Amino acid sequence: MKAKIFSIVILTIILPILLFFLLKTVNKVDTIYLKTTKERVLPLLINSIIVALILYRVMTFNEIEELFYFFVGILLSNLICLILALSKIKASIHMIAASGFFMFATTIGIHFKININGTIALMMIILGAIATSRLHLKAHTNQELIIGLFTGLVPQLFLMNFWL
Repeated sequence: MKAKIFSIVILTIILPILLFFLLKTVNKVDTIYLKTTKERVLPLLINSIIVALILYRVMTFNEIEELFYFFVGILLSNLICLILALSKIKASIHMIAASGFFMFATTIGIHFKININGTIALMMIILGAIATSRLHLKAHTNQELIIGLFTGLVPQLFLMNFWL
């Protein structure tokens, strides 16, 4: 289990940081903010490949079913965001990540029959804070935040039917 966690940390944190610096060096991205949809395509494609690698080699179906479907939801959200970027539609990746985790945590609470009402309330406040900060920084419009919210929520909600 420690090896799996170590692998996931390397593949989801360290490798993306290194790949960002590589993309910046070869002038495929300007900043970490990925302001245009054109800049988002390659990082989203690379991230989708990384998540698919995690699903194929690290977090397989027959081990921890809940985490497997969580990563499938992440992959679906990535692919939806990639399709949106190719269609010149910008979605808030911050909202995708936060709302996807929110939905997963909520379904984990249901699955294990534990009361996580306080956690759900805190996560809703965090979702609101993320949305407010993205608007305050003028990084996104209301529409981009709503698209991001649903791009994160819907795949996790859909996949809940397979493991809950």
